[in-house]
Amino acid sequence: MHVRRETDLRTAVLDAARQLLVREGYRDLSMRDVANAVGCSVSSIYLYFAGKDELVHTLMDEGFERWYRRMTDIADADGTPRDKLEAICRAYVEFGLANREFYEIMYMFHSDRMARYPKELFRRARRNFDLIADLVTAYVPESVAAPDDARIAATALWATLHGVVSTIIADRLDRRIDQQRYVDGAIRFALAGVRVTRDA
Repeated sequence: MHVRRETDLRTAVLDAARQLLVREGYRDLSMRDVANAVGCSVSSIYLYFAGKDELVHTLMDEGFERWYRRMTDIADADGTPRDKLEAICRAYVEFGLANREFYEIMYMFHSDRMARYPKELFRRARRNFDLIADLVTAYVPESVAAPDDARIAATALWATLHGVVSTIIADRLDRRIDQQRYVDGAIRFALAGVRVTRDA
């Protein structure tokens, strides 16, 4: 893939890096590999990205930003908090399965590498979580005695959804279970768990 127009180079670099990163992993990803995939010089990539970390951080931010736009569309639409929360749960699974490269990159790093993640990008990524926590609070306000309660409930909800997506992506779902029934059931049980916190 050879890119002639400079306006296309940055996008082409990100596309190539995303595919290579998922296939080879962070440790084996090199700027030379990206340059070879795009058909440009390594120095051309450095016009846009200071190094591998910045390139990968940009990919992560792009994924989180896409998901945030999707969530805000749902949150801003008409409906009850429960309707919106369920819609976001379904959209999360759909997003993860439809954007597997983005999804794997968004959640592929361990804490040692995330320590280098820029604070501003971290704050942008955390908006996704905060939006879910706000909807949890609106859904069961009587169960949220402290800010941590909403964050704990939102984290448990996310953990379920992440597990659903990861199970399907890794092809680890029991063959006896229909995939759509699995998704529907997991969301139903997760939302029921959020409601149970009211009585805990």
